[in-house]
Amino acid sequence: MAVLWGFSGLAGGRSCVDGFVPPIFDLTDPDGYFRIREAEISALAPLIAAEKDQDRKAELMAMRKSMSEELQRWIFEQFVVMNVKGERRSVYDVFSERGQVPPGGTGDCALPKMLQYAYENGLRPLAFGEFWYGRSPRSEVRTHGSFYPSCMGKCGPLLAYMLKGLDVEPNPMEAYSSVLIHEPEILFEDDTIVVVDKPSGLLSVPGKIKAESVLAWLQRRANHAGNGERIYSCHRLDMDTSGVLVFAKSVEAQTSIMRQFEEREVSKSYVALLAAADMASVNFSDGDRQLARHLAKGDRGTVELPLMLDYYDRPRQMVDDQDGKGALTEYEVLDEMDGGELLVRFVPHTGRTHQLRVHSAHADGLGRPIKGDRLYGDMSGGRLCLHAEYLRFSHPKTGERMEFRTDPDFT
Repeated sequence: MAVLWGFSGLAGGRSCVDGFVPPIFDLTDPDGYFRIREAEISALAPLIAAEKDQDRKAELMAMRKSMSEELQRWIFEQFVVMNVKGERRSVYDVFSERGQVPPGGTGDCALPKMLQYAYENGLRPLAFGEFWYGRSPRSEVRTHGSFYPSCMGKCGPLLAYMLKGLDVEPNPMEAYSSVLIHEPEILFEDDTIVVVDKPSGLLSVPGKIKAESVLAWLQRRANHAGNGERIYSCHRLDMDTSGVLVFAKSVEAQTSIMRQFEEREVSKSYVALLAAADMASVNFSDGDRQLARHLAKGDRGTVELPLMLDYYDRPRQMVDDQDGKGALTEYEVLDEMDGGELLVRFVPHTGRTHQLRVHSAHADGLGRPIKGDRLYGDMSGGRLCLHAEYLRFSHPKTGERMEFRTDPDFT
């Protein structure tokens, strides 16, 4: 049995490092076609900047774009990958067969490199994992030493091809079930709204994946009662988040509640169990040190990090100071558990996708992922320990302020 090591991209500006598998195709050769063509494209930049004639400038810009696209395609055609069956495809072909264009950097991540080396040397992969080493970039949620799933944009299609023929376990990130294991609990119902306590693992509304949803369950329930009611979604919780959800029984009621959310007239709070932090310092080559943020019972504060979708790794969100949408979260540490986990209450002042999960795990947030959050760095297993505990809004018909609170079950 052999153990292979790989890294994504470059290490210290080098593509080949002793002890690590080589790249699938080395672009760093200074005399290679890539470097020569790259220099020719770069040489157009000062010419474009200095050109006064607008027609000529447009011509040069079009030339640079065409050369860049040609070079990008050439790169993807040089990255030829294998699977255990011995089949070979270029990265360009793997993606084009799906009607897609490969993102820049596809094929240069650690796992494709290791799989390629294994196949070329007659080795059959038994197990693999990818972890982050070093400081996290500002835009992403990465913790030194933590394991993360491969990205969906670059590695998703590529690994689907490279793993073909191997007996692999189901992807835990896609372990969805269409079987309703735990029914939602009805907290309140009248002729206008229905409020439920959603269990973890249940979609709020039907989605792209084949999995049960609260909306579908409520509609079947109404159909079984034979009263002809239609059920309408007013807001959502992540599939793995449990807690209070309100649905409407008319378009008018739905519009009223959605307006309250949009105008921030709804009060809500969540509780979460944060994973235990490794308080040992991490020393990097430049002498910098990384320490998990120290949090103790009674601590309060805010996290404000702008968020946007990571287009190459859906549904993961990322921090983007330029194009991200503002996101603000209040937090309070409620308790410290024996194992080092923290029970925290969150009050979100905005409603961005994965806001609490990113604000918890990001190095500039609380620096600790929510327990069970495999997407943002906690691979300990079990459910996502995030619960929408409290919701306060005005009844669409009577105007009465209504409050609902439920306790989490993080077992």
